[in-house]
Amino acid sequence: MRITDFAEEGCFEPRKLASVLRTTIGELASSVGLPEDELRNRRLLRSDKTQRRLRELVEVLNKMTPRLGSELMAYAWYRSEFLSGHGDLTPMHLVRDGLAQRVLEYVDSMEAGVHE
Repeated sequence: MRITDFAEEGCFEPRKLASVLRTTIGELASSVGLPEDELRNRRLLRSDKTQRRLRELVEVLNKMTPRLGSELMAYAWYRSEFLSGHGDLTPMHLVRDGLAQRVLEYVDSMEAGVHE
């Protein structure tokens, strides 16, 4: 996933992300812990919080896509895989709670062979 493929006027564009991930804007909003309106309203879409959450999703997917073979598989992992050491939480839960850095660190530890 090239970040520029999902940008428009210097911001992440949810329509482009949703299209690649074969999902809806509503599902995308849920996946990053935002109300759907924040991804549909141009003014709200440009907020720091909204753009940060979309960036975090792209960062996680970019790290997992080479490992899993496609953006769709990385998105499925993001939404459904429980992370060891994080209870019953998926990467999606952690990103929604503002803990994307933990997911990125977990993926790095996977690459180092700590988690499989």
